[in-house]
Amino acid sequence: MFGDLPQQPPPAPAATVAAAATQSSAPSPKDAAYRVLARKYRPQTFAELIGQDAMVQTLANAIARGRIAHAFLLTGVRGVGKTSTARLIAKALNCIGPDGQGGPTITPCGVCEQCRAIAEGRHIDVIEMDAASHTGVDDVREIIDAVRYASVSARYKIYIIDEVHMLSKHAFNALLKTLEEPPEHVKFLFATTEVDKVPVTILSRCQRFDLRRIPGDKLAAHFGEVAKAEGVEVEPEALAMIARAAEGSARDGLSILDQAIAHGAGAVTATQVRDMLGLADRGRIRRLLEIVLRGDAETALAQLDEAHDLGIDPTQLLRGLMEALHMATRAKAGARADTLLSAEERETSDELAKQLGWGMIHRLWQMLLKGLQDVSIAPDPREAAEMALLRLIHAADMPDPTALLAKLSGEGAAGTAPASAGARPASGTVATIPADFPALIKFLDDNRKQLLAQQLHDQVGLVRYDPPVLVLKPTKPLGGDWSRQLALDLKALTGSSWQVSFSDEQAEPSLLAKEKMAEERVRADVLADPNVAAVMDAFPGAELETHSTRGG
Repeated sequence: MFGDLPQQPPPAPAATVAAAATQSSAPSPKDAAYRVLARKYRPQTFAELIGQDAMVQTLANAIARGRIAHAFLLTGVRGVGKTSTARLIAKALNCIGPDGQGGPTITPCGVCEQCRAIAEGRHIDVIEMDAASHTGVDDVREIIDAVRYASVSARYKIYIIDEVHMLSKHAFNALLKTLEEPPEHVKFLFATTEVDKVPVTILSRCQRFDLRRIPGDKLAAHFGEVAKAEGVEVEPEALAMIARAAEGSARDGLSILDQAIAHGAGAVTATQVRDMLGLADRGRIRRLLEIVLRGDAETALAQLDEAHDLGIDPTQLLRGLMEALHMATRAKAGARADTLLSAEERETSDELAKQLGWGMIHRLWQMLLKGLQDVSIAPDPREAAEMALLRLIHAADMPDPTALLAKLSGEGAAGTAPASAGARPASGTVATIPADFPALIKFLDDNRKQLLAQQLHDQVGLVRYDPPVLVLKPTKPLGGDWSRQLALDLKALTGSSWQVSFSDEQAEPSLLAKEKMAEERVRADVLADPNVAAVMDAFPGAELETHSTRGG
């Protein structure tokens, strides 16, 4: 039965990274064949399964209470431990302990015959099937026929089906009845990277576990332990780069580390990893972004030429600029900084966050995204990258569209109150209360209350602004506690106790609505211009497009 199915190669003989290091330091002739790190350091206990604490706790509770499901579905991105978890569950359910008297446990002993046979991929009652190569109904019928028979030596007969989403529709249908009412001695463990392709009828019969991407700091720490066990020195920055490139996958990261160790011949530096992965130096990226923002086209093109001479891919260069801009955006929004960032990177992100308004950030991001698309399809990627940088430089000099529209329409733009109105209050002092409602919005935006500022700008009309009294008329639901939270934030920022209330009285249009009306007036004036009218007549079907983005 299933004699033609591929058996899992023997996993690492060591139960921990340290134990693996002991064995790898003195290989015997029998173990002379090299095993890649992803296989050598596959977790052998739940304690070694990094980043999945919630799932392990749920399993532990289920086993302790004897509430063990008959089918489990493990889903998540590649390399997070789905198949390894399935094997660990098989161990947990079949472990009999060193004395042969134990029962199901979340901490399988690893020394009994059941544990060792499962770890070595030779247990007759633990059957693995790769659904990618066994997709048909006949393969499932073999399982259906086999489940009727009791296990040979284990407590449970366990079927592990990897990439289960690749089973055919008929195969899924054939499995349904058995999956719904399997014999008590049978457990099914399914693993998939594409859970949306698994029929709902299958999902409803399984206990589902979503394995999360492994956080970058945990990956970096894990890779550091593996490198130490292998006797290899790896720079912390190199570990951080590998963890970022792994994108939450332990297996991918270990494969990259394996390659880096071979590339470095015993020591791994950040420069080597950067060259190996084809990444641009993050310091170079920061410098280039600063040059672009100050509008120095000549120096920016010189930097691009230098990067080309060093063999840096233009795509990686633009991606690096997007990453730097994204980090600055997170800093401006007050989000927690990536733990893998260096102190210098965090400081640069904070400076950019103070320098750039929201409107500028959004424009630069869209232009970088367009530039990345151009580089991917252009006959000469280098030329496309140059054009993208020049567009960025000119965009950095452009005025904010909202302010320009307001200027053209003869009205004051929202948020154009004196700069002093939005100054951040120093510790122990009381800030100047903003002079008017637009100034209040800018004041909140400057003090990292961007969501409140956006809501005041877009979703309320002003009834009365008489600090510290603020009366508003919402145009969209804001939540029952919203006004209270705004009052608390204003008190914390200004030192005064504010009274914020809602009213059904007549109110001014929201600032967003005012901007749209101003834009329409400007549009009408532009279309009325004789020169524009002549252009529109010369190109039938042409349309006038206008874009506005609220600046920071």
